[in-house]
Amino acid sequence: MALLKKINHKAQTDKNSGFSANANSYGGRFVNKDGTPNIEKRGMHLFRRISWYHTMIDMPNWKFMSILFAFYIAMNFIFAVVYYAIGIEHLDGIEQSQSVLTQFGQAYFFSAQTFTTVGYGHISPTGFLTSALSAAEALIGLLSFAIATGLFFGRFSKPVAYLKFADNALISPYGENKGLMIRLVPFKNTNFTDATAKITLGLSLEENGVQTNKFYSLKLELDHINALSLSWTLVHPITEDSPLFNFSAEDFKKAQGEILVFITTFDNMFSNTVAARTSYTFNEIVYGAKFETMYNRSKDNSKTVLHLDKLNHYESVNL
Repeated sequence: MALLKKINHKAQTDKNSGFSANANSYGGRFVNKDGTPNIEKRGMHLFRRISWYHTMIDMPNWKFMSILFAFYIAMNFIFAVVYYAIGIEHLDGIEQSQSVLTQFGQAYFFSAQTFTTVGYGHISPTGFLTSALSAAEALIGLLSFAIATGLFFGRFSKPVAYLKFADNALISPYGENKGLMIRLVPFKNTNFTDATAKITLGLSLEENGVQTNKFYSLKLELDHINALSLSWTLVHPITEDSPLFNFSAEDFKKAQGEILVFITTFDNMFSNTVAARTSYTFNEIVYGAKFETMYNRSKDNSKTVLHLDKLNHYESVNL
């Protein structure tokens, strides 16, 4: 209740946040640092509630490649077992006098040649069962590579907002007052235009003995810029109209709150609008600090140098 009294009465709550006001139904933060919703879905079978295409498109490169290699190895192993079970004598080119391990190894590599439709010709199937199995494997191989090709194309062609946010938000001097500062930067060789930002403050407050979530749209000094080429520091002036106007450093330590950041911008390469999200809990807000400048002119005065490694650099100041 004490924190509720510190909320500026001039600030209007935002009913379009997309989050519920019932604080007792929420656990942890609203949005993860990577911008994904902090939600675990249950009550439906795994194969119905998960889009495998989206999963394969969004997963890290190392995991994607590991799954492809594991699938390739596993499929050839399964077919090699079936070839061996039918009878190694039906694979013309494998000597019967060789050891079991050598025969199985040759059956495995014959499977790999059939699966990829390479067909070196050293080993060939004889008999109906082995020939039918190799024909089925060739078809499965073609379909598998078609799916893998589609996934590769989807991963490379997917529009991505290559924007990186600073690890911490800052409460910094701003004119005669204070301001909430959040910095972001484009970190790849992309060209962004028409960038728009929106910041929402989420607070868990006790109101009439009930824990309630309240959301406030925070006005920005600039919520739209024509070109996003250098770093962009989002500034919310903490004026008399701000819900954070009466907050002290101690309040940020004790309160349960979260700053939700939404960015949309146009990527010239993809000719598409891309979006990025992140959030900062109150314990990720540094009170009394300001960001260091990330860019400067080159020595020959011909270019502006953007230092990406300075994204999280800030210095302490007195408020």
